Amino acid sequence: MTSNARIAVIPKILKGVRLLSLALNLPGPAALMRCQQMGARCRKLEPPSGDPMRHYSPGAYAQLHEGVSVLAADLKSEAGQKTLHKELAKADVLITSFRPSAIEKLGLGWKSLHRLYPALSQIVIVGSPGARAEEPGHDLTYLAENNLVAGLELPATLFADMGGSLMASEAVLQATLQKRATGKGIRIEVALSDAAGYLALPRQWGLTQPTGFVGGAHAGYGVYACKDGRVAVAALEPHFAAALCLAAGLPTSDVASLQSSAAHAAMAAFFKQRTRKELDALGADRDIPLHTLA
Repeated sequence: MTSNARIAVIPKILKGVRLLSLALNLPGPAALMRCQQMGARCRKLEPPSGDPMRHYSPGAYAQLHEGVSVLAADLKSEAGQKTLHKELAKADVLITSFRPSAIEKLGLGWKSLHRLYPALSQIVIVGSPGARAEEPGHDLTYLAENNLVAGLELPATLFADMGGSLMASEAVLQATLQKRATGKGIRIEVALSDAAGYLALPRQWGLTQPTGFVGGAHAGYGVYACKDGRVAVAALEPHFAAALCLAAGLPTSDVASLQSSAAHAAMAAFFKQRTRKELDALGADRDIPLHTLA
């Protein structure tokens, strides 16, 4: 699988921590991937049919499960339950992504789980928090609920799922600190709708609204057409804005003037006359944060 994303070197702060995951599709496996990168020993139980992602996106599945030990188990069967509890006895943290009713049917409710394995923590990934955890939903509905869906276009990526996976890996860190301090496990609920709500905070604050500096009001922060594509320019700070204005032939004395319609029009005309190659060179030469796109 090819990707433009670079995986940074991550400190192995979870070395020795044993994770067991029952979570399928994206948020749970993405959290497991992060924890594995932090040094955790990760095992996963999948139904005999496998994780659905293995079938609809094998490349993504392979990257998410690199370094993860995967076992098959039918948790509704006696043999599957035996395998499950054998793994639970060795685990420090359990990650699930079932609805609460399904968790209870599998005998994994927190009260019974904590009684059997008092040192085990449980990270419960749900769609919506608390009483709404039984409601059906998906990444798109959680983004829509938080006003992060524009027009009829689908979002560029699965923000709620990936944001939720980071919250889940953060919860693993919290549980690990808790166990080291007290010797006891804790239950932490991670709601994907909460992850979407967290990502939506800049919009709620007005930062990414049309009147906000990073929402379109500032002529130095936006996406413009150029001769052979587009350019994303983020010359927001005064020194970057001044460098951009100097390059575009605009006054550099008053940053507030970059909020005017005249400044937007002048900036659009400047970029429209230049190629991607010219703009890439300009960004490097003048220290202007920009990135050209086809």
